[in-house]
Amino acid sequence: MSTTAPELRERARKLRQLSEDGVLVLPNAWDAGSAAVIASAGAPAVATTSGGVSWSLGSGDGQRLGRAEMAEAARRIVAAVDVPVTVDAEGGYGPLPADVAATVEAVIGAGAVGVNLEDSTAVGGPLFPVAEQAARLRAARTAAAAAGLPELVVNARTDVFLFGLGGLDDVLERAEAYAKAGADGLFVPGLLDLDALAELCERVALPVNAMAVAGGPTVAELAAAGVRRVSVGTGLAQLAYTAARRAAAELLGAGTLTDPDGSLGFGELNALFRG
Repeated sequence: MSTTAPELRERARKLRQLSEDGVLVLPNAWDAGSAAVIASAGAPAVATTSGGVSWSLGSGDGQRLGRAEMAEAARRIVAAVDVPVTVDAEGGYGPLPADVAATVEAVIGAGAVGVNLEDSTAVGGPLFPVAEQAARLRAARTAAAAAGLPELVVNARTDVFLFGLGGLDDVLERAEAYAKAGADGLFVPGLLDLDALAELCERVALPVNAMAVAGGPTVAELAAAGVRRVSVGTGLAQLAYTAARRAAAELLGAGTLTDPDGSLGFGELNALFRG
């Protein structure tokens, strides 16, 4: 599906509005098929997961995938759905502001209208110094405007809690700097304490994105704490791959293949694709 500049700008405005009007719930996709299924379930937008995308292409997560591979995967996902797509671009595929700018250009070129950019230099840290990450986010904002999509939704992810590299004060410092640099949202994976989330949501100007996990707070509980965006990272991809392994083990062991209750039929899945 080709998308014109006015259409991209309208999708970006829609994505932005979704987290302003209520809580935007984003079940993360990892390929065109998962994106189509997620959209068919009623998702108003689709987010990618770098881990899931990497696995589907034979790589591990943690910026082992290249910028071009990420962009091509995003292009296929965009083509599979009619809703706005936001891309997990990890740390921007390079440490410099120019690297982040190139990544934003690639994301927009793929037809996506949002991007996640994290402040980890590597899995487990350390994090980019606050000023350096702010400069990287400013580069993203500038690149989006230069590419004709100033409405691009830039979701700034901080891994302070995910990797145990600080506390709420550290997140607040980064949130202020990231907002000044042009970020549109603050993503704090690893923080699911509802009291801490409520304090964060009250004290920062940016809409807060939390990553839900199995057994953790519900969407309603996160929303009550002030969270405006909820995603699940690799959660759905893990469930899908687990189901595939269980079925394969059953077939290789007992020699049977149990049809799970409510499984999608061939015709239903095939009808989701226009190609």
